[in-house]
Amino acid sequence: MTRRRIVGLALILLGVGILSSTPSHASTSTSVTCSSPGNLSPTPTEYFVSLADRAAHVAHVSIRIHEGYRKFTLYMPVWNALYQVRNFAANVENVQAQDASGAPAEVRNTRLSEWQIVAASPGCIVVKYDIHLDSSGPFGSTLSADHGFFNWAMVLMYAPSVRNQPLSLRLLDVPATWGLRDLHILGGVEPDKVSQMVGKARDYDELADSPVEVGTFLQAAFQEDGATYHIVVDGNPADYSMERLKEILGKIAHAAVDWMQDRPYEEYTFLYHFPRGHGAGGMEHAYGTAIDINADLLRDDISPVASVSAHEFFHLWNVKRIRPQSLEPVDYQNTQDTSVLWFSEGVTSTVADIVLARAGLIDEGGYLRHLGAEITELQRRPAHTWQSAEESGLNAWFEGIPFYRSPERSISYYNKGDILGVLIDLRIREVTSGRKSLRDLFQWMNDHYAKQHRFFPDSEGVEQAAETVAGQSFAGFFRDYVSGVKEIPYDEFLRFVGLHLTVRTEQIATAGFTTTANIGGQPEVLSVEPSSEAQRAGIVTGDRVVGLDGVVADAFLDEKLAQMRPGSTIHLLLENRPGRREITLRLGSRVEQVYQLEDLPDVTTQQRAHRAAWIQGNDEPGGAQ
Repeated sequence: MTRRRIVGLALILLGVGILSSTPSHASTSTSVTCSSPGNLSPTPTEYFVSLADRAAHVAHVSIRIHEGYRKFTLYMPVWNALYQVRNFAANVENVQAQDASGAPAEVRNTRLSEWQIVAASPGCIVVKYDIHLDSSGPFGSTLSADHGFFNWAMVLMYAPSVRNQPLSLRLLDVPATWGLRDLHILGGVEPDKVSQMVGKARDYDELADSPVEVGTFLQAAFQEDGATYHIVVDGNPADYSMERLKEILGKIAHAAVDWMQDRPYEEYTFLYHFPRGHGAGGMEHAYGTAIDINADLLRDDISPVASVSAHEFFHLWNVKRIRPQSLEPVDYQNTQDTSVLWFSEGVTSTVADIVLARAGLIDEGGYLRHLGAEITELQRRPAHTWQSAEESGLNAWFEGIPFYRSPERSISYYNKGDILGVLIDLRIREVTSGRKSLRDLFQWMNDHYAKQHRFFPDSEGVEQAAETVAGQSFAGFFRDYVSGVKEIPYDEFLRFVGLHLTVRTEQIATAGFTTTANIGGQPEVLSVEPSSEAQRAGIVTGDRVVGLDGVVADAFLDEKLAQMRPGSTIHLLLENRPGRREITLRLGSRVEQVYQLEDLPDVTTQQRAHRAAWIQGNDEPGGAQ
């Protein structure tokens, strides 16, 4: 979630001597002063990150600033990657500074994530600190004896006075067997050369948009439509097929580029972590994505990687280039209110399903089942009657609070936004007799905003794009379903493609408690039914579910339990502050409403043609081809 404009990187290989000093931790790390290590092409700000104490999850950061200030301020971002204030300064310790002569400079921790540096006289200043990095996944930063993954806004302080100026970055004390790959800035570096590399970025925001993986990962590359795609995997090769990954990603890339009729990059990187443990989610960047998926989901079938990869890939347009004004410029120190996540995230999911269909990775039945499941999810959440899609995005900053994620308190802007994307597509198609679609809307926004280096005015900008493409007003639609909470008349939209919505009740299994996934994808108990077997077994709100029947539990635990047979016995591994414990439960049952899409009794040939074009994301004769 950083600035959209990205430029190239210069890599300079330096053969410099290493001066050592002993930090507060056990290992010896490279010393940084105003004159060493040298740099053949200095920048206003130089970052040095030593991995000497990787086994302790500690990186030693040095910031060398040449601007000649006697007094300046450094900030550590309070948020990045997620719309959650996580206060990364909590991981910072031992902040020190010295001037060009090596004499100490004064360091004052003036606010929670702010340090004021005061030197005796103007000139070069080096600020040093240690930072603990042990948060895995695409939304975290981690350093261990095995590898490192860094989202730089979680690692590096910045000086507002030089935030928009060029900077350089160098990793020090990297094991000779470790290679490096990032999503754009640093590119790829072979083992034993990582500590010799200096990379240059346009500014701090550019660096923050290009996380890096260091370690003994596996990688591959393929060509598609004139571009080079890199695949980087940190995981056990027994858990996945690299060849199958290449095949799936090639289809996704081609389908999306063809749909947008645009390819604003020469290289793109898919960076995967496949942990044998908790792992769920992906984070978009302008020239790549970082994705975590539990390895247990991939051993028999690599296809679960397709959905999240298609979603994150399309973000290179929607969010990273077709970007809302409310998220610009990035304010690393404060929350940024935005009411358009229903479009930036939710409609990205709409397009991801179109991309999967165009790529031949899902068929019509799979597409319609998924849409039915999305409608079921929305209708089951009582909050859908009072929280709008726009409000859901505005309240995204509450998502770190388990109660907020409960069905009674909130809807998901991913979920309702996905549905709204489908409805906008269907409405455009209906009023243009199929000649225009969501595809034209995105191509119009790409031409009028992204390619003009402009940001669109949130929901108003989406409404304008829809009206321009369709030639009719969408004011009522946006009033009722985007900013409002009017119940959606699904059949009015689905009739154009020969479908209608049905609802049935069914008995599904329940364990007597519900969960919600934390940042790492681990399920946490959100609520426990009174007088249930779960309550009698001692399960309480806040318990983390580690395992289910001997397999690592993931973010989809509730769905997996619902698919089991009522009366079945399950074995759970739970943990909380006192420790871990095992519990055996017998599943009960409850009645749920399930929504699904079915053919109208008298579907016409024309409606079936409209449906085929809709699912494939094509315009019918007269529109984009």
